[in-house]
Amino acid sequence: MKAIKFSRQAKSEFDEIVAKYPQKQAAMLPTLYLAEKEFGHISPEVEVYVGELLDVPPVKVREVLTFYTLFARKPRGKYHFQVCRGLSCDLVGCLQMIDYLESKLEINVGEIGEGKEYELSVVECLGACETGPMMQLNEDYHGNLTPYKIDEILKTLK
Repeated sequence: MKAIKFSRQAKSEFDEIVAKYPQKQAAMLPTLYLAEKEFGHISPEVEVYVGELLDVPPVKVREVLTFYTLFARKPRGKYHFQVCRGLSCDLVGCLQMIDYLESKLEINVGEIGEGKEYELSVVECLGACETGPMMQLNEDYHGNLTPYKIDEILKTLK
């Protein structure tokens, strides 16, 4: 099994991140974000590696990962749709948008489609209540969703 290790560029980014903090351990979140970007998800091997980099036991890394839902602990689909299910979005039709996405993507919430192209998740709140119903697609927010708007977004992915 190949040892987990940052690429030269990622290691350089890590060094820049750590230099901003008085204690290495304080760089946990940005280091995990960098590791996810580098490795695709945070596997148990990556947890150990991050712990070594920050001089903390792997269990401390696991504690952070189980608290924050923003990190992938398993491989994700190329396009990760996260639909907000907070009260504001619920009141303006997020359930209909979830149903529509399940139909269009041909997957259910919590699944990754064949070929690992699409993944559909429901999240509690994305903090953009004024634009509900809304979703996050990878790192981009899309609000005021309608079936037409979803269709337009999907066209851009082809």
